[in-house]
Amino acid sequence: MSVTVRVPPVFRPLTAGQSSVSVEGATVAEVLSALEAAHPGFSAKLLTDDGSLVRYVNVFVDDDDVRFMQGLETPVPDGVTVSIMQAVAGGQ
Repeated sequence: MSVTVRVPPVFRPLTAGQSSVSVEGATVAEVLSALEAAHPGFSAKLLTDDGSLVRYVNVFVDDDDVRFMQGLETPVPDGVTVSIMQAVAGGQ
């Protein structure tokens, strides 16, 4: 399944400045694995040592946060967009 991955500015050095890349994968885990294979360095930034998503990064399949779905096993239909976003915190 071919999907588009949106890459936030902080991670674009890993993709030679590209804001989006195409990879194959049927689940979020497969998409992230393909992203790592095509652009080494993503796994260290997105996954913990035990293979789960780091807390400061959110991953969306279209507009749905995978943390509220099936996590890394969330299905990724052909042609959708997977967005990687840094979590933002702060305020007063």
